[in-house]
Amino acid sequence: MVEVGDSQTSLEELRAEVEQCRRCALSRDRTNIVFGSGSADALIMFVGEAPGYHEDQQGQPFVGQAGKLLEKLLGRIGLTRDDVYIANVLKCRPPGNRDPLLEEIDECRVYLERQVAIIEPLVICTLGNFSTKLLSGRPDGITRVHGTPQPLPGSGGRISLFPVLHPAAALYTAANLKILEEDFDHLPQLLDGKAVEPLPGAAVDQPQQQPAPETPSEPEQLDLF
Repeated sequence: MVEVGDSQTSLEELRAEVEQCRRCALSRDRTNIVFGSGSADALIMFVGEAPGYHEDQQGQPFVGQAGKLLEKLLGRIGLTRDDVYIANVLKCRPPGNRDPLLEEIDECRVYLERQVAIIEPLVICTLGNFSTKLLSGRPDGITRVHGTPQPLPGSGGRISLFPVLHPAAALYTAANLKILEEDFDHLPQLLDGKAVEPLPGAAVDQPQQQPAPETPSEPEQLDLF
């Protein structure tokens, strides 16, 4: 188990590595990397899709309208951004906020996996399709699996994966907001450390697979399902 001080140091070292990353073409046009932010010893880690315009400008994840909604949802369960850790599948903004490409995900996923290994959260809450498919290793869309906890593959059941809708999908749709609020209300229960069952047909420690192409993150999203 990594000590808290060591976790922070490890994250800072990883951030410095990501700042030098030239693994894919996204590095050429970025203003800033968007590494992640929050507590190095967070019990809950949130994983979105990719930075948008405002994130690229500020170098911080979820600082647009979807980020404001995420903060309200955290407040709903008695948490703030400082209590959790927030990251994305990609650390650089795709041009025009388009979908991440499979090769971009493949090149960048190692950084997310190392963040998870350093932080060792009890729960990873995936926001939307891309992070859910990547970390679950399954092709199921978010509308099918949202609100259903499952063991994170490869974690030996120590980490629960909890998919929810991306906050951007709930900005202008009352029905989606209600679903998101209800799912968030279950998050505190997962912190009890109780074992969760795998989804039907899923192997707990099966190798992770590439996610199927889906739709983009904030701020201009037409379809997050």
